[in-house]
Amino acid sequence: IAQLDPIQLKDEGNKHFQTGDIDKAIECYTSAIKVCKDKKVLAVIHRNRSACYLKKENYTNAASDASKAIDVDAADIKALYRRCQALEKLGKLDMAFKDVQRCATLEPKNKTFLETLRRLGADIQAKLKTTFSTDSRVQNMFEILLDDEMEKDKREKAANNLIVLSREDAGAERIFQNNGVQLLLNMIETGKPEMILAAVRTLSGMCTGHKARAMAIIHMVGIDKICSIMAVDNEEIALATCNLFQCINDSLTGGDNREYGKEEALVLDASKDLKAILLSLLEMVASKKVSGHGRDQALNLLSKNVPRKDKKERDNSRALFTIDNGLKKILKVCGQVPELPDQLPLTDNTQLIASVLLNKIYDDLKCDPERTNFREICDEYVKAKIDPNNMDKTIHAINAISGLLQGPFDVGNALVGHQGIMEMMVALCGSEREVDQMVAVEALIHSSSKMSRASFIITNGVSLLKDIYKKTKNERIKIRALVGLCKLGSAGGDDYSLRQFAEGSTEKLAKQCRKWLCNPQIDTKTRNWAIEGLAYLTNDADVKDDFVEDEPAMKAMFELAKSKDKTVLYSVACTLVNCTNCYEKKEIIPELVQLAKFSKQHVPEQHPKDKKDFIERRVKRLLKAGVTSALAVMVKADNAILTDQTKELLSRVFLALSEDPKDRGIIVAQGGGKALIPLALEGTEAGKVKASHALAKIASISNPEIAFPGERVYEVVRPLVNLLQTDRDGMQNYEALRSLTNLSGFSEKLRVKIVKEHALPEIENYMFEEHDQIRQAATECMCNLVSCKEVQERYLEDGNDKLKLMVLLCGEEDEDLQRAAAGGLAMLTAAQKKLCTKMTKVTTQWLEILQRLCLSTDPRIQHRGLVVVYNMLSSDDSELVKKLIESEMLEILSVIGKAEDNPKRQDPIDVARTCLVKAMELGLIKPFSSPS
Repeated sequence: IAQLDPIQLKDEGNKHFQTGDIDKAIECYTSAIKVCKDKKVLAVIHRNRSACYLKKENYTNAASDASKAIDVDAADIKALYRRCQALEKLGKLDMAFKDVQRCATLEPKNKTFLETLRRLGADIQAKLKTTFSTDSRVQNMFEILLDDEMEKDKREKAANNLIVLSREDAGAERIFQNNGVQLLLNMIETGKPEMILAAVRTLSGMCTGHKARAMAIIHMVGIDKICSIMAVDNEEIALATCNLFQCINDSLTGGDNREYGKEEALVLDASKDLKAILLSLLEMVASKKVSGHGRDQALNLLSKNVPRKDKKERDNSRALFTIDNGLKKILKVCGQVPELPDQLPLTDNTQLIASVLLNKIYDDLKCDPERTNFREICDEYVKAKIDPNNMDKTIHAINAISGLLQGPFDVGNALVGHQGIMEMMVALCGSEREVDQMVAVEALIHSSSKMSRASFIITNGVSLLKDIYKKTKNERIKIRALVGLCKLGSAGGDDYSLRQFAEGSTEKLAKQCRKWLCNPQIDTKTRNWAIEGLAYLTNDADVKDDFVEDEPAMKAMFELAKSKDKTVLYSVACTLVNCTNCYEKKEIIPELVQLAKFSKQHVPEQHPKDKKDFIERRVKRLLKAGVTSALAVMVKADNAILTDQTKELLSRVFLALSEDPKDRGIIVAQGGGKALIPLALEGTEAGKVKASHALAKIASISNPEIAFPGERVYEVVRPLVNLLQTDRDGMQNYEALRSLTNLSGFSEKLRVKIVKEHALPEIENYMFEEHDQIRQAATECMCNLVSCKEVQERYLEDGNDKLKLMVLLCGEEDEDLQRAAAGGLAMLTAAQKKLCTKMTKVTTQWLEILQRLCLSTDPRIQHRGLVVVYNMLSSDDSELVKKLIESEMLEILSVIGKAEDNPKRQDPIDVARTCLVKAMELGLIKPFSSPS
């Protein structure tokens, strides 16, 4: 419309509204509002757009548009009623009541208004009643909690009720209004762990998704107070407090999307509080007053909230602020040597979490000057600590480098190359003190991580490590030296022809590692190093095979993977990936191999024990030793340690384990189904796809209730639907379709969830697929989904070929496909009578196809065809019924119906007889008269 006429735009919007295209209607009304000058017309357009917003369930906008119409005409009954509906949905019952009261005054006989008035009146009464009872309940709970005489189980119950109440907005508001924050602080002051936990969890509920309340609570409780609770030496309390900080952070950074209206002005700028929290967390990192658990959670919070969630965001000021105010503090944690006196309290995991954090921060930097600054601070820190006359300070520096080598490797690597550092390591290796040797050996191991850069280490390190290995009596140092040798020795990956060591020595080293692994006399940290050694050595197929034959060693590794010390996860994951051969394999192109041999280039060779049957045997051994339950525990580890890279490795292992359908029962029994869900939802792209594929394999043949207990089964749907995308490979599409078929046959709630996740267009797409098995799987899946109202509506819509495709698939040669399509058609025509008529209009072949179904030799296909005929006879379309009876169909029905009872074909015989009775009832055929 050239001159953009508001009336024309409004009419166009009305047309769109009537055909159900609400988005287009909103567009037209919005354009009309921009150009409309006439107040009365404007009011009508606002009123219309309000109706659109109601349909879209956008109640805030619906109410505000209706208000604009009411401002022009206070007696606009349509606008009043629309605003009433929107306000009710927004929970503002008293305001909605006033609007409908006005409507009922204007039209006293309108049944809808009177009914709404009655309903809202009752709701308001009920709400007042619960508000009063909630207030007294809140008071009552606090009285029980703060009464020392009260018995323990009553107090526990009250604490749980309080936490549950705080998770609903109304409940949280009641606790807040009833002096709850002060009472919760009193609970914390009791110093009893269960009271502190209940109070912290209640505060978390109150801060979730409510910016104003979160800010008020920070100021009433105080950031220092929350930090001091997190610093307590109690893992559960540290975790709960970490969760509280996270809830506060999410609410303040706009994780809270609610509209506040007038209160919006009161919500202050949160940036000052966020900065204060960040500074307090950095203080905690290097404070001696903080327990190991508290330090872990402070580092975890930094890991989660400092780096940008998405690199497309421009602002990385949090990372720069952390570098300026806390980089040295994080390095201090990395440099701690627990064997020396007077160190910071740490857990087994603290130093690894700190390394991961350094890596994430370095990764978040955007340009070279920022990276140079990071490197210079690290440089300065290490240089200041190196002192030939003070070994304790020096090994602190070397340990900090080890931390960097496990985090931003480039920064650590640059430091190792600096003047004097390598010499220092050599000196430490020769030191009398065992702690010096240990720190030096670990630093050597970490510095040889990236093979291409390790040539400097290889030339100097191998001889040093061999020397220490031979001389030392201390098992802990011996293991570490050996791991260094393993690491340097396995540089060739799984390439059989690139060997650093003499034939057979890799197996010897591995045997030694397995022996240490199984020796409970040795401390956990040191046994973890033995797994690290195996992670390198299992690149060798002989070593893999020996390892899976050694059940005690496998079980020892699984036990360590389940222990509190999570630093071992990556090594365990690497070892399992090697044993199951599920690493990324480079495709070997035969022509290129010939070419390489001709030009005397290196050609990778496959070890005979890396062939398929060997891999299958290894998978069976791992499953028997209980690998699944170990994986299920590993998946639950803290996000800081379970990096995306480790998650991808675990996903690969799961996929390799679930290859054989016979093994999937064991995986389900040991909790593998549950464990795969988080892997399928977050991590690297490749990792998520592999985990989703493993989920599909399990979900296609398991009982969903057992494989994914409780509500979890609904979380499985999204990863499966993601596998339907066209850029996934055919096997993934096929298995995803099979698993969705299994789920959709299970419950209506699951079918609705599958439809909600936008699976239908993808499934329909695969019903057109060239590939027979995929087409059949898609059709079977659709056959299960058609009992869903929403799916039936898609078949009722005009302008698409969905029904035509279903009818034509019934005429295919392939019996399985025919059976699935006929089942879908039988259910559709039973549910929607209109589809019986529509079916005859979409293709001229309908009758011929239907007759073929009814004449099929497969009783299941025949049964489904006859059900379609029965649905047509019951369809109220007299033309159609006549056409059917006048065709050969009557003869077919008579032949089938007159047949003798036969248990193998009883279903079709019974339906044919029912069809004939129906035709008699309709007066279309006369009953058979018996011959006189």
